[in-house]
Amino acid sequence: MRLFLYGTLLDAGTLAMRCGQPDPASRMVQATLPGWQRVAVRGGRYPTLRRDRTGQVTRVLVDVPARALGRLAAYEGPTYRLTRVVVATPNGKTSALTWIASAGTRRPWKAKGS
Repeated sequence: MRLFLYGTLLDAGTLAMRCGQPDPASRMVQATLPGWQRVAVRGGRYPTLRRDRTGQVTRVLVDVPARALGRLAAYEGPTYRLTRVVVATPNGKTSALTWIASAGTRRPWKAKGS
């Protein structure tokens, strides 16, 4: 499964532990999601995505085995829904899945300490 990651799963250790695969971060490729903005989740400390026709989110694309999807979905929790998006990579456009929470604010998300 091809996933666009933009939040806590960017951490290599978290991703490996949650998907149950050794070193999935070694397969990460930079990708840009046009037409979206990374924002804070209402009442939470994590990011989500919100449509913004002038925005773009640059993070990573990674392929994980389909069997890892259930583990990753459990980590993301019920607030986040897996959504199909189209991202741009150095090799062109491609379809991917990403998690988006319905409780996104309009406030741009900043990582703690940034």
